[in-house]
Amino acid sequence: MNLHIIHAGGFKLDGGAMFGVVPKSLWSRNNPADENNMCSWAMRCLLVENGDQAVLIDNGMGDKQSEKFFSFYYLHGDQTLQGSLQNAGFDFPDITDMFMTHLHFDHCGGGVNRNGNTYEVAFNKAKYWSNKDHWSWASEPNAREKASFLKENFEPIEQSGQLNHIEVGDTPFDWMDIIFVDGHTDKMMLPKIRYKDKTIVFMADLLPSTGHIPLAWVMGYDTRPLLTIKEKEAFLNEAADNGYILFFEHDPIHECCTVKRTDRGVRMDEAFPLSEVL
Repeated sequence: MNLHIIHAGGFKLDGGAMFGVVPKSLWSRNNPADENNMCSWAMRCLLVENGDQAVLIDNGMGDKQSEKFFSFYYLHGDQTLQGSLQNAGFDFPDITDMFMTHLHFDHCGGGVNRNGNTYEVAFNKAKYWSNKDHWSWASEPNAREKASFLKENFEPIEQSGQLNHIEVGDTPFDWMDIIFVDGHTDKMMLPKIRYKDKTIVFMADLLPSTGHIPLAWVMGYDTRPLLTIKEKEAFLNEAADNGYILFFEHDPIHECCTVKRTDRGVRMDEAFPLSEVL
């Protein structure tokens, strides 16, 4: 098995929205904001190469939205989804499976491209993986998440016939288990990857960054923040006890870390690049 980081660019989000009730005087120490209170975040995807499988976990926000849309999120940097795939020795037709942790635009927007006035799947030979509960949740969005679920990002997948659903408690890959969580959005899926003698967990938006490890540091975007706290507590205790490696999708600096128990609760132990694991 080989693992490749696939960078889909950087973007910005409001610091207050990213840290909820935590005061700016605290979160800005490690996540400095610009003059508009915006902080930079990564869109760090993961490609798992295992035999004849090339499984991409999330794909960033893509580039098909309007200029007005991108003016809200300040897409920046030289890294692109296609460029990163090519740097790893792959291209869109080489991807056999597109695993979507959830359908918020910054996680699945790169899976569909615009072709004139129509939309088409970017990975035309891949199976796209979601789950029925989350798909229904996104298809009939609540008012809080409506701006994050853009139908052009996922309806073409279903229309293409390439959509596959994972049942809770099941997995399509023998090297992956899946943790289902509901605090951020309904039935978000966190891949738990068995790599050599280690366990690497793709954190998606349960823990967007190392700064979100303390229990009360919960995003304002979460639909059920109290549930997020419970889910974080259960996961972090399990991660500390079992030596899991946490892989961060949005942390602007750190790719991975381990955690440990302390008298203040579970906290970051060591941060390191994924290359140190490979």
